[in-house]
Amino acid sequence: PGWVEADMEAVWGNVVALLRRLPEKAGVPWAEIRCLSISNQRETTVAFRRDTGAPVAPALSWQDLRGEGICTGIAARPGARALVRDRTGLDLSAYYSAAKAAWLLANAPDARALADAGGLCLGTVDAYLIHRLTGGRTFATDVSNASRTQLLDLDRVAWDPEIAALFGLPISCLPEVRHSDADFGRTAPGLLPMELPIRGVLGDSHAALFGQGCLAPGMTKATYGTGSSLMMQTGTERRTPPAGLAASVAWGREGVVSYVLEGNVTCSGDTLNWLVDTLGLFASPQEIDVAAASCATTDGVFLVPAFSGLGAPTFDPDARAAFLGLSRGTGRPQIARAALESIAFQNAAVLDAMGVRPTELRVDGGPTRSEPLMRIQADLAGLPVRRAARRELSALGAAYMGGLALGVWKDLSEPIAARGEETVFEPALDPAAARARREEWNRAVDRVRSGARR
Repeated sequence: PGWVEADMEAVWGNVVALLRRLPEKAGVPWAEIRCLSISNQRETTVAFRRDTGAPVAPALSWQDLRGEGICTGIAARPGARALVRDRTGLDLSAYYSAAKAAWLLANAPDARALADAGGLCLGTVDAYLIHRLTGGRTFATDVSNASRTQLLDLDRVAWDPEIAALFGLPISCLPEVRHSDADFGRTAPGLLPMELPIRGVLGDSHAALFGQGCLAPGMTKATYGTGSSLMMQTGTERRTPPAGLAASVAWGREGVVSYVLEGNVTCSGDTLNWLVDTLGLFASPQEIDVAAASCATTDGVFLVPAFSGLGAPTFDPDARAAFLGLSRGTGRPQIARAALESIAFQNAAVLDAMGVRPTELRVDGGPTRSEPLMRIQADLAGLPVRRAARRELSALGAAYMGGLALGVWKDLSEPIAARGEETVFEPALDPAAARARREEWNRAVDRVRSGARR
């Protein structure tokens, strides 16, 4: 329990295979491709050899919790927890990359010896891919990914030696930090039919924010995937995050760094996968939609999907999932609707925690194809929900960043306008009723908190 890892050699093989096939599948000649852009899951952490790029151990996924003991040890030092939050904008947690990197350094075969000899690289997935794609010539990450490692000083936008020392990490093992639109080198000769410049590197949620066109302070988006990421643009001002939320770098572009407030929900779309793949209650997410739409309410049933603990704004890694309010009359429709509501409730709780209500919520990601989920989200958040014409905006956002850096477009409005018409879901639930339901959800969450379980 709590161990989630990835075979990065398999990831690398898949990336290369896809890159070689994509132009033909898309009907685009190689000669017309201007650059390669990267959007990646952010906190997943890789330890690999500087000389060959070969991983020295499986990568620790963002969901992996084996760094909790390291965080507990740091938290026992007077003032350490406050220092980490003040400098990095992130609460001390094994969710972020620093504790994962520290665990890999201490436990991966030969990692310590390689680090002492200057031969170990510790980085997020973008840094690993850039290193491999460039044949080892570039070991760098972008500011958005770096801001999610819990090692970046947000004010200086540079690695913090004092924080790195808390985790026992040598700065020499960390990648160079560059702006998102920077030049990250070119793909190695022979890897692809032509050498491509790497421009436009962003963490997936930041790329989606850029792809949504959220450039002005206060603009907010939610990306639905395995978990959910809600981000509010705060411009060039770094805001102190409210309790339960994080401050991060949105991106670095044209020499300027923008910031965001963010809340991460650990389990959203993955809840639907659990119902389908693990429990076998439904054949597909579409079947969940049909069942959920067949009933108007859950009849008091709540699902709190704390399968790997609770994320923002609660942050309780020891909480565990539960169905609450089951009765003899509870059936598949109520279970399906409770699952969809659990996604919307968690997102609404993050919006409440931000303290500033946006005028609308822009959404993207695979689960947004669910019409019942979008209606439920609008009702429970009490906001219009604007669904992008394209579901997967993380890849598009990174491509927009790269294309703008190379002059493909003059400004972001050009590619966004070319995507097509967006869909807006207006809230149909009375605001007072929506608040009452969110209070019910908060009580359900309290029931599964680790303190309540003990």
